Amino acid sequence: MKQLLVLFSLLALASCGSLNKSAEPISGVHTIACGKCIFDMTGDACELAIEVDGKYYYVEGTSIHDHGNPDAEGGMCLQKREAEVSGQLKHGVFVAESFELIPLEK
Repeated sequence: MKQLLVLFSLLALASCGSLNKSAEPISGVHTIACGKCIFDMTGDACELAIEVDGKYYYVEGTSIHDHGNPDAEGGMCLQKREAEVSGQLKHGVFVAESFELIPLEK
């Protein structure tokens, strides 16, 4: 019985460690767009999202409306854009520390 208690305690501690993963740093040029309109993510409203390694994450720290009208020509509800970013993936969300939208070529 005592051995079972020790075993369960060790398993519980091991699983707690995997829940407390540190944030994953991300930087460089990445594709960004409206998560709902372009990336087909779940949600009720148009929100800024980023593509990292083929996966999509909503962005915190800046909004889709901070970068112009998302429904206007060149807007992120209508097309993918590129941005120079740095930040971290935390709990399935990209937390932006810096975010600079790259202008469209004319």
